[in-house]
Amino acid sequence: MLIGYMRVSTDSDRQSTDLQRDALISAGIDERHIFEDKASGAKDDRAGLTQALDYVKSGDTLVVWKLDRLGRSLPHLIEIVNQLKSKGVSFKSLTEGMDTSVPSGELLFHVFGALAQFERSLIKERVNAGLIAAKKRGRIGGRPRAIPQEKMDIILGALENGMSKAAVCRTFEVKRSTLIDALNRIENI
Repeated sequence: MLIGYMRVSTDSDRQSTDLQRDALISAGIDERHIFEDKASGAKDDRAGLTQALDYVKSGDTLVVWKLDRLGRSLPHLIEIVNQLKSKGVSFKSLTEGMDTSVPSGELLFHVFGALAQFERSLIKERVNAGLIAAKKRGRIGGRPRAIPQEKMDIILGALENGMSKAAVCRTFEVKRSTLIDALNRIENI
């Protein structure tokens, strides 16, 4: 059985599912088997998609008008299609002509998956290279210290000379929780 899924990004009058609905019906999908969402693709909670994924069974085909209507990203799309495959459900995208029920569609989908994995690896590699380059230049990533080192040295001297933490906070205009965190960090070094 063919099951359709369609999505538009907003629930406003400017976006309509009419084009997608017409294409899905032209592809032979019974209107009663079309699920829809009016939500951003970036959102995780898409009730129509959840219903469609729960509804499909082995031997069915989930059909979308266009790939970007299904997944938030390429990795998310691959995750959904793999979920369908594990249930014995094929996937078809009308615009891209992808159909995982035929060998060429399956191959194309695996190429997409390999490209997504390659993209993740490249991103990880670039981030690590950037961190190494920054470290060589003496820059350390992370959040800047709340109390600069020079000010911290003066505060430590004041505490060693008997000034109370409350007096240090008033004198140096430092919040107590910030001072305690900074002192704990020094103890743990």
